[in-house]
Amino acid sequence: MTMKSGKLLDASVWKFLLVGVGNTLLSMVLMFALEGLGYWPSTAIAYGAGAVLSFFLNRHFTFHSEETAGRSAVKFAVNVAVCYGLAYGIAQPLMGALPRPGFLPPVWWGRLTKLVGMGLYTVLNYFGQRFFAFRKGR
Repeated sequence: MTMKSGKLLDASVWKFLLVGVGNTLLSMVLMFALEGLGYWPSTAIAYGAGAVLSFFLNRHFTFHSEETAGRSAVKFAVNVAVCYGLAYGIAQPLMGALPRPGFLPPVWWGRLTKLVGMGLYTVLNYFGQRFFAFRKGR
């Protein structure tokens, strides 16, 4: 993992977060609209749609990848799958281990669980895209 700037966080983090705002809005709308399908299907469909948008924007705008589209698409897909599985796989049992406040209906506790998954996913995905999917300086 070589870093040209010598910093773990550089200007790409701000571009990533900007792209992430759009992806998050798209994903949240889809996730909550599809929540009748259950936890895993609603989050998977939402993240699949957000991932397509994220690939194109982050490949060109955020990380300025010069790899072929095919190679970076495969690495991006692996990264998204790993980050999704880890983030939501951690969020659900983590929130399940916490006591739900009595004033908070179960549906809102489920939504809060998804938001925790989104936060974990964002952090993992940034580092995965920067240092794996769209890594520079090979």
